[in-house]
Amino acid sequence: MNRLYLFVPIVYAVLALSSPQGLAQSTKAKPVAQSTDKVDREYAMEATMLGYFSKDGARNPTLKANKGDRVRIVITNGEQMTHDISLEKLGLKSKSINDKGASTSITFTADKSDTYYCSVPGHRAAGMVGNFEVVEGSLTTATVAGQLPMKNGKPLNLNVETGTLADWTATGDAFTNPLIDQDPSPVHDKEMHIGFDGKYFLSSGGTVNYKQTGTLTSVPFTVTQPFAAFKVSGGALQDTRVELVQAGTDKVIFHSTGQGRATLQPVVVDLTPYQNQEIFIRIIDNETGISQIPYIANDKMAHINFDDFLFYPTRPVFDNELNQKDIIILPPLDPVLHAGLSGIEAAKVMTLPKGFKITLAAAEPDVVKPICFTTDPRGRLWVVEGHTYPVPAPEGQGRDRILILEDTNGDGTLDSRKVFAEGLNLVSGIEVGMGGVWLGAAPYLLFIPADFKNDKPSGPPQKMLDGWGTDDTHEVLNSLRWGPDGWLYGTHGVFTHSNVGKPGAPDAERTKLNAGVWRFHPTTQKFELFSEGTSNPWGLDFNDYGHAFVTACVIPHMYNMIQGGRYFRQAGKHFNPYTYDDIKTHADHVHWVGERGPHAGNFRSASAGGGHAHSGAMIYLGGDSWPKEYRNDIFMNNINGAKLNNDHPVRAGSGYMVTHKPDFLTMNDSWSQWLNMKYDPSGSVWAIDWYDKNQCHSPNPDVHNKTMGRIFKITHENDKWVQVDLAKASDMELVNYQLNPNEWYVRQARTLLQERGPNKKVHKALKEMLAKNPDPTRKLRALWALHVTKGLNEKELTDLLANENDYVRSWAIQLLAESKNVSPETLKRFADLAKNDNSPLVRLYLTSAMLRLEPAQRWDVMDALVQKSEDKDDHNLPLMVWYASEPLAAIDMKRALEMAQKSKMPKQLPYTIQRIGAIGTDDAKKLLKELNERVGKLDHSHENHEIQELIARVLEE
Repeated sequence: MNRLYLFVPIVYAVLALSSPQGLAQSTKAKPVAQSTDKVDREYAMEATMLGYFSKDGARNPTLKANKGDRVRIVITNGEQMTHDISLEKLGLKSKSINDKGASTSITFTADKSDTYYCSVPGHRAAGMVGNFEVVEGSLTTATVAGQLPMKNGKPLNLNVETGTLADWTATGDAFTNPLIDQDPSPVHDKEMHIGFDGKYFLSSGGTVNYKQTGTLTSVPFTVTQPFAAFKVSGGALQDTRVELVQAGTDKVIFHSTGQGRATLQPVVVDLTPYQNQEIFIRIIDNETGISQIPYIANDKMAHINFDDFLFYPTRPVFDNELNQKDIIILPPLDPVLHAGLSGIEAAKVMTLPKGFKITLAAAEPDVVKPICFTTDPRGRLWVVEGHTYPVPAPEGQGRDRILILEDTNGDGTLDSRKVFAEGLNLVSGIEVGMGGVWLGAAPYLLFIPADFKNDKPSGPPQKMLDGWGTDDTHEVLNSLRWGPDGWLYGTHGVFTHSNVGKPGAPDAERTKLNAGVWRFHPTTQKFELFSEGTSNPWGLDFNDYGHAFVTACVIPHMYNMIQGGRYFRQAGKHFNPYTYDDIKTHADHVHWVGERGPHAGNFRSASAGGGHAHSGAMIYLGGDSWPKEYRNDIFMNNINGAKLNNDHPVRAGSGYMVTHKPDFLTMNDSWSQWLNMKYDPSGSVWAIDWYDKNQCHSPNPDVHNKTMGRIFKITHENDKWVQVDLAKASDMELVNYQLNPNEWYVRQARTLLQERGPNKKVHKALKEMLAKNPDPTRKLRALWALHVTKGLNEKELTDLLANENDYVRSWAIQLLAESKNVSPETLKRFADLAKNDNSPLVRLYLTSAMLRLEPAQRWDVMDALVQKSEDKDDHNLPLMVWYASEPLAAIDMKRALEMAQKSKMPKQLPYTIQRIGAIGTDDAKKLLKELNERVGKLDHSHENHEIQELIARVLEE
C-alpha cells in the first residue's frame, strides 16, 4: 500500500493479468490436488475478478459435456484474491483459493445443464459466472471457411503470411518490426499464450516494446462478403485498437480493442451495409503505458496484437469469440505534471478556483511527516509528526512528537514553533480540550494533561483505553474530533481488530470493533461504538445539524454515520449475525471511472475525481468569507488523483444524498499526500501534507521518505486574519460565540464551556437562545451547549419533543437516550412520535434511541415504525428499523412475527422469518410451519410464494 494510501486498505493488482491457464478437454484424468477421480472431460480455467478465462482467451466459456460424462473443472487463481468455483443447481462448491497460482476443482457427473460461478460475495455480480451445458453428440463447433480479401485478382497480405508488411503502411515506431513467428513470443512475457495460426502474427510491441506508438494501415479493399472476422488481443485501452474504416470518408465503421489479455481471439463484424464499398484496416497503438507515478508499474498491456482478417459468406461461429460486452475498456493514464517539488514550488503549481490562493505555511525540516493535527482556542495548529509509523516501537521507544505551530503576524507562514511532547509511539490522531491533549496511539487512547499557559505537559500521558489493534498500522484509531454532544469521536479501519476497554478490564467489559466510528466521553469515561462498517475511514466531520459524515476508501467513499447504523463493509462480517443487510453509500457517485473496480481506476480517473483513495474530511462551516455555495459541502483529499474533492449533501428522506461538485483544488504533484484539512478563526483552511513519492501503505519503513512534510494554507480574497484566544473569554462571551457564523468559534467555545462545567447564568442565556432564535442551527447549538454543561433535565428535553423543528425534536430524542435508560413517560412520548410525527428524520432518531434501550422497552415504538409505508423506500429506515426490532424475536417470537406481518418495510417479514429460524427451537419451527400453512391458504401471489420458499429453506437449515 502506498503512503498516498497511507490510510487506505491494501491495493491489489490494477490490471488484468495476462497468463491464461488454458481451457482443455481430455478423455484422461489429470492429477489435481483436490480430486483424483477418473474423469471423461476436464476443463481448466484461470480465475480473476473479471471472469473465468480459458486457454484460448474466452471469458466465462460455455463448458459442454455429454450426459453421464464425469467432468472436472479446475481453476487456477490469476491474482492474489479469494476465489472458488460452484455449480448452482448441483449445489457443489470447491475449496476457496487465495494465492496467485493456487488451484482447486470440482468433479461431478453431467446430468443437466447448470451455471458455474464464484460464490465469494460480490464476485458473481462482478462477472464470474458462465454456463455448463449437457449436449448430445459432438462438443465442437464447426464454421465455414474464410477468404482473404482480394485486390487486382490477388489475395491481400492481411494475414502477413508473406513474412513482410506488403499491403500495409506503418507510421511511428510501434510497427517497425511487428511480425512475430514464435509462441511464446520474444516480445511478450514468457507465460503469455498467443495462440496464432499460420506462420506470423502482428504485434505493436508486446510487453517488451509497449512504450512505442504508431499505426499500421492496410491498402483499401472491396467488401465482397457480408461478414468478416479478425483476431485481436492486447490492452483493453482506448488507444490500442483495430479500426475498420470506410475509404474516401475516413469513417470508422467498427473498432475493437483487446480485453487486457495476450491470447488472440476472433472478432466478428457484420459488413452487410458496406458490401461492394471499399474499406481499410487501421491498427492503432497511441498508448505508451508509461506511468508517471513512481511506484505504479508501467502498463505492459499497452500494445495490440492482430492476425487473420477474413471474409465469410455467413456469420461465422467461434467458441472463443471476443464479444464486445466482455471488453471493459480502461481510460488512459492520467497525466501528472510534477513530482518531487520543493514546498514553495508545490504551492505554485496548484490549481484553485478564482478568488482563492494557496501558500506554503511550513515545510521540512521545520515539520516532517505531519500525520494528524488540530487547532486550539488560539487558532494555533497542534501537529503530530509520525516518525514511528509504520512499525510500532517497543514500549517507551516511540519517536513521534507534537508541535505547536502559529502564524503570529497573519502572513500565512507558521513562524512560531514549539515542541509540546516527544517520545510518543504510533500516534495517528490528536484533539485538544478538556484539560489536555488526546491522542490515538494504538494500542492506547492517551490523555496528556496540559499547562496551556506554558504549553507544557502538566503530567505524564495517561492510558484512558487500551486494546486498540495494530494489525494494519494505517487503519488504527484516527480522525479524533469533538462531537456536538461533548463526546470525543474517532474512526477505525476494517483490517485492524480491536478489543477496547479500560486498562485491565476483562473481555466482558470491552468492545470489539474493526470498522466504523467510535466515541469516548471525557468525564464519564464511557466508550461506545457509534456506528459500524465501511472500510478504512480517515476523515470525520459534522455538518451544521450535528450529523456525522465519514470519507472511506476502496468501497464507495461517502457515508452519513447514524448512531447504531451498520454500513457496507469492505471486508469481514458484522458483529451481529442477524444484520442480513447493511446501509450503502450516501453518494450518488464514485470517484473512479470504468467497470473494473476501484483499483483499476487508479491514476485513470481524473475526470471523476481521481480514484478511490481518500483522506481527511472537512465540512466547510468557516463563516461568511468563502462563497456561500461551499457551506456544508464536504471536502476530502483524493490521494491517487492529487485533488481536493468537493461533495455536496442534500437532504433526502431520513438522511442525505451526496452529489459530486467540481473538484476544488488540483495539486498537480504525484507526491502530494494531504491527510486532513481544517478551517480556522479567519475562515481560512489549513492542510497537512505527508508528501512522499510512495503513496501506498507498507509495513516496510524503508519505502517511506522520512524527511519531508508540508503545511499549506488556503485563503479566499475575503478572508481577514484575526488573532484570538477564546480561553480568555468570559462564560457569557463563550455563549455568544454560539451565534458566530464561523463554526470554529462555536466548537471551541462549546468545549471550553463543557470544561468549565455547569453555570446557571450560562444555562439561562442558552435556554433563551434555544427558545427564541428562529434559526434551527442556532437552536441546536444552544441545545448542545446546554447538554455538555448539564443544563437540561429530562422534562425540559421531553418538552422539546413538541418543538416545531424536526432537527430539534430529533436531537432531543438522542440526548434523552444518552444514558440508555428513559422514564416510562418519555417512552410513551417516543411511541406517540413513532405513530404521529411526520418527519422521517425523527423516525430515524427513534430507531437509534431504541437500539440503546433494553429490547423489552421497544415494542410500542417499533410496532408503529414498521407500519410507516412512507418509509419503505427510504435509504436508511427499513434497515435501521430492522436493527432495532431484530432482538424482539428472541423475547417473543409470536409477537415479533405478528408485528412483521403488519410491517410495510420491504424486508421485515423475511428477516423475521430468518431470525426465528436461527433460534432453532421446536417452538420456532412450529411457529414457522403454522405461518407456512396460513400463507398457503392465501392467494398465490409472487410475494407469498417467496415467503413459503424462504420458510422451507430456513426449516431445512
